[in-house]
Amino acid sequence: MKHLSALFLLSSSILFASTLSEKPTSSSLIVYNNGVALVHEQRDLSLQRDDKEIVYSPVANTIITDSVSISLPKEVTLYSGQYRYDQLSLRKLLDAHIGKKVRISREEFTLLSHEADTALLKDKKDQITSVQSKDIIFGAIPTSLLTKPSLVYNIETRKAIDAKMEIDYLIRNISWKSDYILNLDGDKATLVGWISIDNRSGKSYNNTQLHVLAGDVNSVQTPKIANRYAQEMALSQRVEHLSHEGYHFYSIDFKVDISDQEKTQIKFLSKNDISIKRLYKAQTSSPLTLNSQVKHSVEQIIEMQKLDVPLPKGVVRTYSPLKKQKVFLGEALISHTPKDTSVELAIGNSFDLALREEIISRSDTKEHYDATINYTLKNSSDEKKTVEVLVPFNKNSTSIIKTKEKFSYKNGNLVSFKVVLDANAQKSFSVNFVSKKI
Repeated sequence: MKHLSALFLLSSSILFASTLSEKPTSSSLIVYNNGVALVHEQRDLSLQRDDKEIVYSPVANTIITDSVSISLPKEVTLYSGQYRYDQLSLRKLLDAHIGKKVRISREEFTLLSHEADTALLKDKKDQITSVQSKDIIFGAIPTSLLTKPSLVYNIETRKAIDAKMEIDYLIRNISWKSDYILNLDGDKATLVGWISIDNRSGKSYNNTQLHVLAGDVNSVQTPKIANRYAQEMALSQRVEHLSHEGYHFYSIDFKVDISDQEKTQIKFLSKNDISIKRLYKAQTSSPLTLNSQVKHSVEQIIEMQKLDVPLPKGVVRTYSPLKKQKVFLGEALISHTPKDTSVELAIGNSFDLALREEIISRSDTKEHYDATINYTLKNSSDEKKTVEVLVPFNKNSTSIIKTKEKFSYKNGNLVSFKVVLDANAQKSFSVNFVSKKI
């Protein structure tokens, strides 16, 4: 097989000698998150010994022509390639009909020439007349005009053959995103995932294998590796995930139709009986700079159990039943999440929970910060709840924390207090923070 990145020039004429199947026998589409996609198609090709050209049509009008790579049988010599798209106009029709038959009303003429709005015609008696170009009637669109974006290849073949022709090329103006619907039911939930493709590329893709890629691809490089690795995936789930060279590939395990100038939603995930927990978190100010009283909201979080499938980056919208209708609780953005990873969704602030912090004393010196802070949590609901209070305070050899409340460090720079609040109750605790000044 021979591979060539084609140089696209302007072709003067087309000889429709070879036969290429109208529809691909197989196709795939890899959509990147920078508005670019990689198209892969295979078609049946029939060539006779004297064939000189192959017309591959249609392709997207947003094709990046320098990215085209084709694969032809070894018996075929490829000389050059052109990108052709003849958008119809009166001028192009006139140009294509020079020396050919046209009509004015019911009378037949031969078109000799045209300029501006006037054309010269010759009748059957060889008499020449001048007419308005707009009055000319054309019998058909000449085959020399390609009214769909096409790739034209100038070739030579040593014998008649029936074979496969493969092509890969990049297109612009196509994007993807993922969205999720999480329906709560007590301590269980169902999760439905959708991938949305916004196709403005100028071409539809029918019965195609869809892959999407997460990661920032350098636009000056042709990401051919994506096609090779995506096709090697074993599609055993609704979405198969593969990490390679800093990118993440997600493959839909069924073929889809993606129409041009439309947004297409594809259901790729459905999970039932997911165990969930309701968490509550509040982050405070830095105790090293606090000099007054500050109130903070308490964030409501839904924690989903570890799932056995990866989740592409997207927005999760959460709903909960109330009597006979659903209530929208909020939405949260998740990052690309590998399988067997729990997910925390911050859906909004709790109406019934509040945190207040206030400075009790400051004993700062030239060398140290020394502050004692009082934290007060209030639960106005009829349910017992646990709130995690997160205080920004670096853990190092000079830092000291004194308090009767149990705490732990998270990520080395957050102090975590998990406070249990009874229904319709309030609780306060004090903490002394000491840290060396830098």
